[in-house]
Amino acid sequence: MKSEHADQIDFAAFVGLDWADQEHAVCLQASGSTKVETYVLKQTAQSLGEWANQLRDRFGGRKIAVCLEQSKGALIYALMSYEFLVLYPVNPQTLAKYRKAFRTSGAKDDPDDAGSLMELVKLHRNRLRAWVPDDVQTRTLQMLVESRRGIVRERTRLTNRLISLLKAYYPQALEWAGEIKSLQACDFLKKWPTLEAVKRAKGSELKKFYRQHGCRNEQVIEERIKQIRASDPLTRDQAVIRSSAMVVEAIVSQLPCVIRAVEQFDQEIARVFEQHPDHELFNSFPGAGSALAPRLLAAMGSDRARYESAKEVQQFSGIAPVTERSGKSKWVHRRFACPKFVRQTFHEFAKQSIVWSKWAHAYYDQQRRRGKHHHAAIRALAYKWIRIIFRCWKDRTVYNEQAYVEALRRRGSTLIPSPVPGEN
Repeated sequence: MKSEHADQIDFAAFVGLDWADQEHAVCLQASGSTKVETYVLKQTAQSLGEWANQLRDRFGGRKIAVCLEQSKGALIYALMSYEFLVLYPVNPQTLAKYRKAFRTSGAKDDPDDAGSLMELVKLHRNRLRAWVPDDVQTRTLQMLVESRRGIVRERTRLTNRLISLLKAYYPQALEWAGEIKSLQACDFLKKWPTLEAVKRAKGSELKKFYRQHGCRNEQVIEERIKQIRASDPLTRDQAVIRSSAMVVEAIVSQLPCVIRAVEQFDQEIARVFEQHPDHELFNSFPGAGSALAPRLLAAMGSDRARYESAKEVQQFSGIAPVTERSGKSKWVHRRFACPKFVRQTFHEFAKQSIVWSKWAHAYYDQQRRRGKHHHAAIRALAYKWIRIIFRCWKDRTVYNEQAYVEALRRRGSTLIPSPVPGEN
């Protein structure tokens, strides 16, 4: 994405910064000088602060272009507070291709990569886009929704492990404990980690447990107690039962913390999203709901100048396919180098919209009839949705499903059947 004013800034110096967890390789060239300086910075707040202040003093506070191989993380968060540093994050694939173009081995080396980054921003900054950070509210939401996804993955990992163990020695618990990712299931398995243990429990104890966890249907409770009394073990091998029960107990001691963390993130995301000025806009998309509306907002951000067209969003997110040609052959495939969480966000929203949007359902069915498999049809729908989301976002206009359906009808779209004469 090209910056509108990248080639108009009178930079005092150009910096390539190849980051790492412990230290960063730096390559610097002052404007108008042929001397190239290379050195290493430690990844500490003090080192970065001292380095930035030295640059400010040396160049009198004039703008300095800094090219680095990321768009988020500890380094960019540290540098973004210095107003004289203009940051140019580049895709790792861009650097890799630039490296291969001038180094036949293609080998990665931090000092040389810093030099390549410096050359990129010095010679080709008119093709790069200076990074404009989103506002604090939007960045907070972005970090919250991505962090939540990580915790949900951990919950899924634990529950999958739990289900696998229970199927091997105590499958009845999958029905009696309730939803396996719930606190009720954790409490059930903590009290009764084996079939033998739950069969020893008194009927009054079981009734009390279910009532305390919100079950008020006495008929359901009695049926479960009958099943517990009549149930036979899957295996009587004590080696399997004892070892599996210990692992189950270890998992259910961890799972409640993760479950509560997801709930806390949901509450905080809802609070931040509710206060965001684009709340109504992203809440208007059919099927977005409390989970996907904040993620769509986080994916688009608050900087309206970030994307010049919907096509840029489609390509950046990985929703737009990649076409490769060689001679007479052509290969179309999904984009691999993209932010996976953003791609998942648009994909999952498109899937959910099928239930809530008439034209989205019709478009998905149309793609399936043309021979596309499920996920390809969803990606095609997401491609269309991005155009709509982009326009609403750019114009700060809420989405109106009925107005869009009417527009499709006026254009004679096959997605919306024309009304039959005489029908209301």
